[in-house]
Amino acid sequence: TMDRCCMMEPWPQDAASFAARRDEARPRISLVAQEIGRLAGSVLTEYAALSKKLVALKAHPDAGADMRAQLDALVGKFFIERTPFERLTHYPRYLKAIALRIDKLRTDPERDARALADWQSLATLWDRERIARARAGVADPFIDEFRWLLEELRVNLFAQELRTPVPVSVKRLQKIWESRARA
Repeated sequence: TMDRCCMMEPWPQDAASFAARRDEARPRISLVAQEIGRLAGSVLTEYAALSKKLVALKAHPDAGADMRAQLDALVGKFFIERTPFERLTHYPRYLKAIALRIDKLRTDPERDARALADWQSLATLWDRERIARARAGVADPFIDEFRWLLEELRVNLFAQELRTPVPVSVKRLQKIWESRARA
C-alpha cells in the first residue's frame, strides 16, 4: 500500500521534500486501501466458490489436487501482504482460469492431463531451485518472476481464451529457464 502511495523515486532528500511527499500520499492511502479491499473481497469470494467445486471433483483426483495446490499457493495465509499489488490485479483472471479448467476437465480429461504434465515439468525445476535458494537464504528475483510466468502458463494451457499479458508457452519458458541456467 505504501509503495503505491509514496515510495516512488526520486526519494526525498530533505525535510521539506519528505513533508511534501507525505502530504501527497495522505489522500491516496485510503483510495489504495479501498482498492485492495475490493480486490481481496472478490478474490476470497471466488476462492470459496472454487473450493466448493473442487470438493465435488472426485472423478479427477490429479487435476483436483493440482488446482487445490494452485489455489492454496495463490490465496495462502497473508496473500494480500505478500503479493505485489501488480500481481494481485491478475488474481481474478487466474481464478477464472481455474473455473474454466474445471468446466473443460469434464469434457476432455486427457487434454487436461497432458497440459498438467507439461506444466509440471517446468514447475518441478522452479520448485527445486526455489527451495534451494530459500535454504541458502538467497533471494532471487528471477525465481520470483518465473513463478508468475508459471501462473500465466497455467492460463495459457487451461483457459487460453482468457489470454495472458505476456506471451507464454512451454517452449518459451523452457528457453527462459535454460538461458538462466547458462548465465
